[in-house]
Amino acid sequence: MFAIRHATLEDFDGISQVLEEVDALHRDALPYIFRMPPALPARSLEEVAEMLNDSNHLVLVAVIDSQIVGVNIAELRSAPDMPIMMPRQYVSIGPIAVSSAFQAQGIGKALMDRVINWATEKQITQVELNVFEFNQKAIAFYEHLGFTTLSRKMQIQICVGNTIDVS
Repeated sequence: MFAIRHATLEDFDGISQVLEEVDALHRDALPYIFRMPPALPARSLEEVAEMLNDSNHLVLVAVIDSQIVGVNIAELRSAPDMPIMMPRQYVSIGPIAVSSAFQAQGIGKALMDRVINWATEKQITQVELNVFEFNQKAIAFYEHLGFTTLSRKMQIQICVGNTIDVS
């Protein structure tokens, strides 16, 4: 059985290990976007401490037998008032990770439920996240939880010096 709780600074090593697994997944799939950091862990103790001490962040861990097996970091954000865009507050999730050995046990859902409860307590009506198209397992998980696609970021790979006729 697992427990979900607020992270503490003492959880730094466990958080780093879980996040490194998801970072490696992204490096392997998209090496032209993600790279190996110069040093591990990729996130510094100071960066994690800053999130833990910021009331606009929620850092959760999933624990089994004192081992951290899941992490969810959420942030309360504000979109500015612009002539064509509504000002709004929303919760942004990123990253969320469950160690591969512990997936499909309800841990990810429990982590997301806690974030949604946090958003509800703050009277926030939208929770958003980004997911790369290669990660079909994550997309299926988010869709199962009720997330829908809000926008799509697209790209084209080109070779410098070559032209492509897109007409």
